[in-house]
Amino acid sequence: MPVLHNLVSNEELKARMLAETEPRTTVSFYKYFTIDDPKAFRDALYIELTRLKVFGRVYVAAEGINAQVSVPASQYESMKSMLYAFHAQLDNLRMNIALDDDGKSFWVLRLKVRERIVADGITDETFDASDVGAYLKAAEVNAMLDDPQAVFVDMRNHYEYEVGHFDNALEIPADTFRDQLPMAVDMLQQDKDKKIVMYCTGGIRCEKASAWMRHNGFKNVYHIEGGIIEYARRAREQGLPVRFKGKNFVFDERMGERISEDVIANCHQCGAPCDTHVNCLNDGCHLLFIQCPSCAEKFNHCCSPMCMEELALSPEEQRVRRAGRENGNKIFNKSRGLLSTTMHIPEE
Repeated sequence: MPVLHNLVSNEELKARMLAETEPRTTVSFYKYFTIDDPKAFRDALYIELTRLKVFGRVYVAAEGINAQVSVPASQYESMKSMLYAFHAQLDNLRMNIALDDDGKSFWVLRLKVRERIVADGITDETFDASDVGAYLKAAEVNAMLDDPQAVFVDMRNHYEYEVGHFDNALEIPADTFRDQLPMAVDMLQQDKDKKIVMYCTGGIRCEKASAWMRHNGFKNVYHIEGGIIEYARRAREQGLPVRFKGKNFVFDERMGERISEDVIANCHQCGAPCDTHVNCLNDGCHLLFIQCPSCAEKFNHCCSPMCMEELALSPEEQRVRRAGRENGNKIFNKSRGLLSTTMHIPEE
């Protein structure tokens, strides 16, 4: 039986990827459908993706599949054909090709079985995730943006919204998707008779959110087909104005795709215009925050003088200082004026 997990260190795998000469294509895809045996599905898919030298992050659950991967350019069509034939529900699966891509997003394949492909916290057994809102294509999105009876709802996390969004889009100020769902229902009660347009990075969150809104009595619910990635791609192909401003945050090494030249965020340290997300260089912190080049130099790529000081200590002194410290990825929350400790789990 073939080995169904990686046996090589991350350092070696990253070095191999960087040494590759063939360009890679970064692509995301998802599909909600019933998988009777997620473990068997995962194992069989791992073999096929490994054969095609695919790297990335793939989650499989009883409710479907969610993936962000990179594939050698010469194998992209083979990967598509494999996926279309792999399961009847994956036939003609929509692929969201990255907009701003150097092909260096991933260097290992991680394929995991999870309870949900998007952690939603929903326990209502009467909820039907397939009862989704109507899809909107690029031209329809632009028309809806000019409709005074339409409310655009950003179903991404606060740090994603901060660097890029549609004008006047409603931010649901939560750290996680599971917290956003009930909050969105509450915040939109006064707009129940309006057209509710939900969007996210690649479509997976806003599609489920649209079903949740319908489950909670909202009738005129829409969501952008393929999310921001597909909207921007199709708008450019069709010569339409791209109405999304700023960057689209992505959950890989890039941390963002440039959609427009607008910089709508600010450095969290000095306040200068900036929309570059980084992680604090101190291994005992790794705070996700926005840092301009000047502050990166001033603070040695750290989020604070305290982290600069800790980074300068010997490895043993660092371990002593970190003993007993709470683990978990930290994200700067501008709306609260503080950082929040949360599991920074990629959802698209």
